[in-house]
Amino acid sequence: MQALHPSSLRASPPNPLLKPSNRQSHHITTNARQPTRRRSFISASSSAVSAPKRETDPKKRVVITGMGLVSVFGNDVDAYYEKLLSGESGISLIDRFDASKFPTRFGGQIRGFSSEGYIDGKNERRLDDCLKYCIVAGKKALESANLGGDKLNTIDKQRAGVLVGTGMGGLTVFSDGVQALIEKGHRRISPFFIPYAITNMGSALLAIDLGLMGPNYSISTACATSNYCFYAAANHIRRGEADMMIAGGTEAAIIPIGLGGFVACRALSQRNDDPQTASRPWDKQRDGFVMGEGAGVLVMESLEHAMKRGAPIVAEYLGGAVNCDAHHMTDPRADGLGVSSCIESCLEDAGVSPEEVNYINAHATSTLAGDLAEINAIKKVFKSTSGIKINATKSMIGHCLGAAGGLEAIATVKAINTGWLHPSINQFNPEPAVDFDTVANEKKQHEVNVAISNSFGFGGHNSVVAFSAFKP
Repeated sequence: MQALHPSSLRASPPNPLLKPSNRQSHHITTNARQPTRRRSFISASSSAVSAPKRETDPKKRVVITGMGLVSVFGNDVDAYYEKLLSGESGISLIDRFDASKFPTRFGGQIRGFSSEGYIDGKNERRLDDCLKYCIVAGKKALESANLGGDKLNTIDKQRAGVLVGTGMGGLTVFSDGVQALIEKGHRRISPFFIPYAITNMGSALLAIDLGLMGPNYSISTACATSNYCFYAAANHIRRGEADMMIAGGTEAAIIPIGLGGFVACRALSQRNDDPQTASRPWDKQRDGFVMGEGAGVLVMESLEHAMKRGAPIVAEYLGGAVNCDAHHMTDPRADGLGVSSCIESCLEDAGVSPEEVNYINAHATSTLAGDLAEINAIKKVFKSTSGIKINATKSMIGHCLGAAGGLEAIATVKAINTGWLHPSINQFNPEPAVDFDTVANEKKQHEVNVAISNSFGFGGHNSVVAFSAFKP
């Protein structure tokens, strides 16, 4: 048996997925909101509903000051949301490789992507698309936050971090490396094989490029990845470990091994004769999800830091939660307990009552079991469905896996900013159990009070984040 090394007795570093506690007293003011018990929306002394208290400390209030993306609709946030509002489908037949022998031959493939001005020519040739998407989306988010170029030098870079995750990592680089090994031997494997395949390299390269020395790592929780990153990034800020975090998700898995892998899971739609109507969440004829790709990144700051530098605040991150179904690798719990408790924990963390939520950007992947499981879980938390509108971004851009929550968070913030909800397209024959307003086929005007965005992943990973308009 090995003896304990003295270093093994050191205290563990704080877990970024945990909420701040009184033990970090040097970061907590005396009037800070204290943790409360689950289901604390009901007063212990009476049956009356007590309004939860939101965070008021500007050091721990987290605001969104920038957004950046790479998507099937291009790299501009406003253009992306205009396409969503118009109900345009970004799904088409795959032409990046010969998909003719696959039972699914379509997806949300990005075409015409350019990293010019964001990545130099040498790295443009070497980097996996997953990394390129991360770097471009991250830099565009900083531009949106008025921190592009030399302006980034005005902040303390030791207190600015990066947390951009991915579900699959550098899949093209990995696939090419395996093929080189099999066909030509180990000497022909690229020296960039390992660095460009591992999931943390997107965050690392963005930080190296920009000189950001704060918390830096990646989270990989399949399709829940982006929301996990938002939640962890916000907690770094709340605990006083960072003033600013670049957070989100990136993915580039529409390659033969990626497509083939999901085909083997029997997870994908096979509507090859009409790809644009294949992603149809909540419709009775849905037959699986549609692969997408891209990146979605937010710049998250403490309110104090954002105010000091005169940042353009576009929304407030109110809170979030993560948990696990502990049930099955790919199937959701039939009772919805994991998702419903995750929503409840998110609302508690946000200081929000269920009655305040009037918009949900749903996970809604267009799978037979998943769509209804999410709806049933939502109904457990929100007793009245009349005032809540729900929509499905994936109906237009497909399921972008680890990047899905990032792209959907941007859609959620744009809904808050514009007062318009994008439609859930391909709603032809809706399930009777879905008795929410799903913004079917046409955009709707809606003043968002509090929005939540759901993301769930293989492994039973659940994540929910809450946003609202910023109010000083």
